[in-house]
Amino acid sequence: MSDFVIPAPEQAFVPVEGGGRFPVRRIFCVGRNYADHAREMGHEPADPFFFGKPADAVLTGGADMPYPPATQDLHFEAELVVALSGGGRDIAPEDAAAMVWGYAAGIDFTRRDLQAEAKEKGRPWDMAKGFDNSAVCGMLHPVSETGLLETGSIRLSVDGAVRQQGDLSQMILPVPQIIAHLSRLVALAPGDLIYTGTPAGVAACAPGQKLLVEIDGLSPLTTRIV
Repeated sequence: MSDFVIPAPEQAFVPVEGGGRFPVRRIFCVGRNYADHAREMGHEPADPFFFGKPADAVLTGGADMPYPPATQDLHFEAELVVALSGGGRDIAPEDAAAMVWGYAAGIDFTRRDLQAEAKEKGRPWDMAKGFDNSAVCGMLHPVSETGLLETGSIRLSVDGAVRQQGDLSQMILPVPQIIAHLSRLVALAPGDLIYTGTPAGVAACAPGQKLLVEIDGLSPLTTRIV
């Protein structure tokens, strides 16, 4: 019997290839982790930084992506998603690989007009990045099957036309360094997801378009904007 005064929220999760569900604790995202993307956004490559999305922003199972309110400029960003089975503070880069449970293809959606306004006014990005269904995630694959993903093609297509194309090796901070750096800022824990940044080619999308993310070694991710 629960003593919660309202019904407890449902646990957010990501489905696992072959069966099972990975519970989501927190979602962390890395900004400007590919040099070409940093340049297309008007910045010279520098130290990547972090922001977050709520756990219940995750959208899975190939579900449609409802076009969000309060924007006229919804952008896609294809990303490798890392799921953690370990955590802690001040994790050394050489110990970080042991924290990885698996990987998935993902899309970090951004209300770009709200982000631009927030930048101009020196305000937080929360409503530009952390809105409902903004963290699309494909099927998780355990690292025991994929091995550590350090290289491999990452691409996003819109209605069959390739819009983003890069390689995981182009990350400024590779996955072990992401985990180590992030653990100096917050305590990581099992259930955390990390969206690791996007290659160049981000652009607006519109209702009716079908997005496909493909990362070597992982199940493809599809979603339709509705």
